[in-house]
Amino acid sequence: MTAPEGGKKKGDARPLATVLTANAVSITGSSLTLIGVPWFALETTGSPGKAGLVAFCAALPVLVSALAGGPVIDRLGRRRVSVASDLVCGLALAAIPLLHHAGALRFWMLCALMAVNGLCHAPGETARRVLVPDLAGRAGTSLTRAASLYDAVSRGAWMAGAAVAGLLVAFMGADTVLLLDSATFVLSALLVLAGLRGVPAAEPVRDGPRLSPARYRADLREGYAFLFRAKLLLGITVMVMVTNGLSQSWSSVLLPVHAREELGGPATQGLLVAVFGGCALAGALLYGAVGERFPRRAVFTAGFLVGGAPPYVVAALTDTTAPLLVTLAASGFGAGVLNPILSTVTYERVPEGLRSRVMGASTAGVLLTTPLGGLAAGLLVERVGLSATLLGVGALYFLTTLSPLVFPAWRDMDAKPGSAPAEEGVSRTGPSRPAPAPGP
Repeated sequence: MTAPEGGKKKGDARPLATVLTANAVSITGSSLTLIGVPWFALETTGSPGKAGLVAFCAALPVLVSALAGGPVIDRLGRRRVSVASDLVCGLALAAIPLLHHAGALRFWMLCALMAVNGLCHAPGETARRVLVPDLAGRAGTSLTRAASLYDAVSRGAWMAGAAVAGLLVAFMGADTVLLLDSATFVLSALLVLAGLRGVPAAEPVRDGPRLSPARYRADLREGYAFLFRAKLLLGITVMVMVTNGLSQSWSSVLLPVHAREELGGPATQGLLVAVFGGCALAGALLYGAVGERFPRRAVFTAGFLVGGAPPYVVAALTDTTAPLLVTLAASGFGAGVLNPILSTVTYERVPEGLRSRVMGASTAGVLLTTPLGGLAAGLLVERVGLSATLLGVGALYFLTTLSPLVFPAWRDMDAKPGSAPAEEGVSRTGPSRPAPAPGP
């Protein structure tokens, strides 16, 4: 088990609670954006294609920052990166409704502000996520339980934010949702600023080599080299890269358009997303309680098959809310087990000193297709129709989720902690030395 940091006695759960709370607040705001921005774009332009273009402009910078940001997070400090990221995101989102009310907002400005939001979002989220193993050791809890709790809190935040956002868009307008989203980012920044003060893992690395262009390139290469050597992590990255692009098409274009045309509007969309999030929360909590007793690969595959393609197919074949509501409830439960498994596998296999760089590289990989998801979906809906697009995306999703059953590297998912081959020749720029993941 990772030793508690800074001479603190085991059982200091306050830093972990701070990260969970701040992440919940930030994700609540992100779920407001998930519903508010597509509806704002649809209300102001009337075009699914332009709504998809806004989604593209928001997602592409997330990929850029994830590609290049890993080495910088440890050097600047995870606490500082998280705070700065949330503050910039909050300012960018607040500018959209303020410019709109002033009559000065142009479509290119909306795209540019969402690009700024996307550019700063990934580093802050990564900075909080890579702290979980250190803070779990400090709190005296197992890595699997901490990862499950982190995901459960995130799922709960998505659920609450989506439910509130749907109602607010329906009754107060999308611009109100964006203002509230801005406030949540500021609150998240204040929580991290105060709650992680003095936590060694959250502070900048002081004893490593000085950051220079050459050192930065070397750090960046190490993160990507580790990821490409680890076949299981690479397989996970490729699979999630595909499914993330497909999921982006659902959240940014397909579900909003389906809700507008068939289901009665944004309040219904908010209900659907909230039900999905609530059931995903239940799935994450259940996995945290009993999941360690079952083979990971089997649970992961079953969760992805249930949580992936079915909503697309049901949405294509029905124009009523009830069937899709039931499907999303089942899909949410299946999706809830995925992130705890993926996080645990990653934490177990990546040395602490490389964690920011490898997880930054992994984040970049899984986001590669995200910018294209909403853009392609918007264009397809305008060309071939909503139902055909839903069925096509659903079929591709189903084929992708068969990967763990086909490729041999996925069998390593059930390997016990500490049994993965050790990586040699990596530099240590993190605040603590690698250690086996905490046991249950």
